[in-house]
Order: sequence, then C-alpha cells, then structure tokens
Amino acid sequence: MNKPPVRPYYTDKGASTAYYDLVTEADKSIVGDIDVYAGLIPPGGTVLELGAGTGRIALALAQRGFRVTGLDNAPAMLAQAKVKRAGLGPEVADRVKFVKADMTAFDLGRTFDAVICTFYTLAHLPAGPRWERTFRAISRHLAPGGVAAVHLPLKAQMGATPPPPTKPVLLQHGPEGQSLVLYVDSQTFSDEGRMDLILRYVVSGPRGVRETLERLTYFHGDPDPFALEAGLRPGGDPVDMGRAGVIHLYRHP
Repeated sequence: MNKPPVRPYYTDKGASTAYYDLVTEADKSIVGDIDVYAGLIPPGGTVLELGAGTGRIALALAQRGFRVTGLDNAPAMLAQAKVKRAGLGPEVADRVKFVKADMTAFDLGRTFDAVICTFYTLAHLPAGPRWERTFRAISRHLAPGGVAAVHLPLKAQMGATPPPPTKPVLLQHGPEGQSLVLYVDSQTFSDEGRMDLILRYVVSGPRGVRETLERLTYFHGDPDPFALEAGLRPGGDPVDMGRAGVIHLYRHP
C-alpha cells in the first residue's frame, strides 16, 4: 500500500490541526505551563500570547482574570479558539481576543504587561533573521518592567532516539466514535539543530480509516543573544519544564 503524501503541519484540513487539542491534552509533559505564565503577570494584567493556536493557554489565562490577546498565523487553529471562546461566559470571553498575524512582522500599536511565546512556537522558525524580528516585536510590545517568556525544546531531547515507526505514541478516542492513533514515521536531526518529524495520523470512525502524514520541523537555538539585541534583559533563571524543555525569561528595562 502506497503511503499518502507528506503534508505540512497545521494546514487548514490537516490532522495536526483537527486533533491538536486531543493530542495536547494527552501530553502530560506540559502540565503546569499555564501556572508558570500566570505567575509572571500582575493580577488583572495584560498578556500577549504568540502562537495561541486553539486557545489552550489564552482562554485559561482569561478565566484567571487576565486580559489576553492571542496571536497566531493559522486560520484553522484560530477558528477553533474562537469557537471555544464563544462557549465561555461573556465576562470571560470579553477578556480575550484573537488576532491572525505573523509573529515576525506585526504591530498591534500597544504594549502588554507580559508577552509569552508558548510551547515551542519560536522553534518552528530557524534561529536567524526570523528570531531577530520576533524578539524585536516582543520588545516593542512589552511595557517597561514587563516580562517575556519563551518556551523552547532542549537540543538533547530533539536528538533523542524516536520510538519504532510501528509503535504508537498516542491512542485517543475522539468525538463521534472516532479514534486517533499517532506514530512517528521517521525522525532526523541535523548538526545545525534542525529536527524533522514525519508524523502518521491514523483516524478510524464510522466513515472508515483515514491515514495522513505530516511534517513537523523544529529548530534549536540560543535565544539569549536575540533577546539582548532586541533590548531585553535576563529576567531570572529559566523555568525547567522537564521533558518539555525550558521557558526562558526576559525583562523590558
């Protein structure tokens, strides 16, 4: 049987988009990240999230009383976030909005008490000019004394040996009688710090079985030089997230 073509990650009709919440909910390595971000923001403060996706973090922060702007460049992800926001009470929903924009080139015309770049969002981009532009945008949108938090994977973890392609890394039951099985079909890691995962999604349900392959790419880099060049300063010891990497902290002078 021929394999399906490899599609990019986070496309409008991709499995990585449709089942993002299901996969993330099963990932216990990121438990506690929302508490970390909430602890960085003053009570009732404002926060800009880069890579808001389906709203997992933005909506949780709004429920804790913060005023949140979630930015992402994937329309299908933002559509899910807006549906979830509509299911909240008006008081919470009014505290969060979502914006479609490229995090390397945006200007919202305001500043925030905190800017957070969550769950490997920056790692989707090569460490170079696009990191430079992203950190300049972070600095530009951060109020004096504000804090920036950037969550990145560790290089050693990116280069770890993957499971065999026949061994599922996830088995979850979804809506409407569907089940999702996720495999790592292949993984490569270069000396330059680029990791390519080919993920195989197998979705079974009343309409049969659908299999898709999607390429997830992460890049490793040291964020400190980019942050300092953008005018930020170290904001404390990085937060160790265990298998989920590190959250780097910076302050606006």
